[in-house]
Amino acid sequence: MNNTGYFLKGGAIVVLAAAAILGIPLVAMQFSSEVDWKLFDFLVMGVLLVGTGFMFVVGCRLVGTTGGRIIIGAVLGLALLLTWAELAVGWLGTPFAGS
Repeated sequence: MNNTGYFLKGGAIVVLAAAAILGIPLVAMQFSSEVDWKLFDFLVMGVLLVGTGFMFVVGCRLVGTTGGRIIIGAVLGLALLLTWAELAVGWLGTPFAGS
């Protein structure tokens, strides 16, 4: 079985979705001074989004059931949101939290 096409299609969707999501703060920065992202912020969020997306693609490939895919998506989504919240406001107080 050749999985190359599956991963290329899934990877392209992940990268395009991440770019679209990162476009939201980029556009918001043009209209509001309250959104102040630096290049590093875009890089970190891009790595988080693409990494989570690729983990979801691989997880869905390994788990064949719809219920399993929903669980994988929920766990990865929760992990992404918690990491993002920690980096943004530091609600857990870890050393890598934002200021």
